Amino acid sequence: MRVRTSAGELAGLRTATGVAAYLGIPYAAAPVGERRFAAPAPAPAWDGVRDATRFGPTAPQTPYPPALARLLPTVTIPGDEVLNLNVWTPADRDAAGRPVLVWFHGGALTRGTAALPVYDGASFARQGIVVVSANYRLGAEGFSVLAGAPANLGLADQLAVLRWVRDEIGAFGGDPGRVTVMGESAGGTTTAALMVSPRAAGLFHRAIVQSGPLDAAPLDEAAAVTRRMARRLGVPATREAFARIPPQRLLAALAPASPLKGAAGFRIAVDHDLVPRAVDAAVAESSMPLLTGTTTDEYRLWMVPDGSVHRIRRLHLLLARLKYRIPSSVMREYTAATPGERFGELATDLLLRVPMTDAADARRAPTWVYEFAWPSPVLGIGAAHATELPFVFNTLGAAAELVGPGAPQALADEMHAVWARFVHGEEPGWPRWGATRPVRVFDGAGNPVVNDPRGVRRSAMSAALAARRAAVAGRGR
Repeated sequence: MRVRTSAGELAGLRTATGVAAYLGIPYAAAPVGERRFAAPAPAPAWDGVRDATRFGPTAPQTPYPPALARLLPTVTIPGDEVLNLNVWTPADRDAAGRPVLVWFHGGALTRGTAALPVYDGASFARQGIVVVSANYRLGAEGFSVLAGAPANLGLADQLAVLRWVRDEIGAFGGDPGRVTVMGESAGGTTTAALMVSPRAAGLFHRAIVQSGPLDAAPLDEAAAVTRRMARRLGVPATREAFARIPPQRLLAALAPASPLKGAAGFRIAVDHDLVPRAVDAAVAESSMPLLTGTTTDEYRLWMVPDGSVHRIRRLHLLLARLKYRIPSSVMREYTAATPGERFGELATDLLLRVPMTDAADARRAPTWVYEFAWPSPVLGIGAAHATELPFVFNTLGAAAELVGPGAPQALADEMHAVWARFVHGEEPGWPRWGATRPVRVFDGAGNPVVNDPRGVRRSAMSAALAARRAAVAGRGR
């Protein structure tokens, strides 16, 4: 299978199920040498036919800790051309104007790759969708705040992907006027940031945010992790100094981060350019149709495999309550069996679920909210963070380490069809968010629509967070 882009001709592969795949396509120049810690530059053209049958190099990163590594595998492909993307499209490209789905992976802005088998786009392509997945710069290379360098370089890479889609996707049968951006976890955060970025205006038209914190920090706060790295490395936090340090040494200088456990990591920065304002408020005002949701047991991915859920005590709950100014009456709404589980539920609400529902409440644009509730039997993680992904992509066979070998295909068929309908521009199949707060709960049984699940807890926590924001704003004046 061959296709011609403005940079040159590509030779892809055709699957037995009628899908053409073009892998490892450079969308920007390799970010090395003088291009390190710089905005993405156009990819150079090539002569002849470029082999596009293998995934391209992955961004520098370290594997997950052993407790998580069995659930979240790492793929490492060496090479400098880490700014690459993949396209899956129906092999019959005679039909043009197909909707486009652009996927940005998660990984706390420090890990992940589009090359993971669970992200295979073939099933969506069989639904008449052109799928694009992309790698982008991670960690210090992508999200440092350095003197002399632009902020949010990983996000700038994603914008370069969207510009590539605008200019090139027609050759693959896609319609640049019908683009949906989808991301999970950190990819959900960057998707939300793209929704509010003036630089992304007109480049996409619908959004799917899965378990993504609606988070962006003031520039000085976002720079905190960079300053810590600079102190460990004994260099100033400047582009010139960081560019002299090999990527692997930068990785070694990055301390483990887990916002759920209070260890801050890289964050999107409010930089007055790509991200000019707070993400949550701007998402609330966006006119773009949005499909968004969380999993029931988000926290269990981080707290069950390493056993930390059993090490949390009531003192930790008290400290969290005091830090976030949560009234004791609100804490009584958290009724899980152990302090660790209550702490995890609290963290899920603080970081993900309540900010998401608050944004949905404020939106006037079409919004649909889901909750993934099917419990994975693996290690007892339940409906943990990321467990919905193989159901959305219809790739259960590639994710047995996360959801087990007996995960229900019927649930994958249903969720995959819902996501495909949304990408095609249709309503996904349950009422839009409104006064009754309808949530589609994908539990693998009846997959019911539930109005305002945990409503008392949600309302109380929303009020507590609003009071805390007002107090912080008051101190800042």
